[in-house]
Amino acid sequence: MRNVKFAAMAALSLITLASCSNDDDSGPVNEEEVITTVTATFTPEAGGNAVILTSRDLDGDGPDAPVVTVSGNFSVGSVYDGTVTFLNEMESPAEDITTEIHEEAVDHQIFFQQNGLGNFVYDDTDANGHPVGLHFTYTAAQNPVSSNLIITLRHLPNKSGQGVPGGDITNAGGGTDAEVIFPVTVE
Repeated sequence: MRNVKFAAMAALSLITLASCSNDDDSGPVNEEEVITTVTATFTPEAGGNAVILTSRDLDGDGPDAPVVTVSGNFSVGSVYDGTVTFLNEMESPAEDITTEIHEEAVDHQIFFQQNGLGNFVYDDTDANGHPVGLHFTYTAAQNPVSSNLIITLRHLPNKSGQGVPGGDITNAGGGTDAEVIFPVTVE
């Protein structure tokens, strides 16, 4: 009888220890994706050639700087339909991160930081009605200007923060998944 009680206590102790394991398998782990390439395409609503901005950093966080290209200039006062795509070109074939951003839209927002280049308006929203930024409308400035356009992808931003729904990154918080700087001209 004593052996049975001892065996029962030993079994109970093992079950208790196993249930207190430090392994946290309570939910899916959302690993940070590698983003090597950011492309913003601006298609003029009035017709004509699209302006394509691309930043490609094929060594990821390696020592080489990204290669930034701008296919042309924006036209004063013109309206453009815009899209942003994100790729991991370190994979073969390239992994389209844009799909994941779309699927997890409530956890992401793209910001367009600029000074005097014109106006950006979000054309897409997440399940809660908050902006995402994969699709947008850009109206170029009414006067010629050259400046930087910074496109930032934030993960877990406070989409209800002051100014955030309108594209102000100041109160967004969250973590930066990608940020690229494009020198652009409106002429």
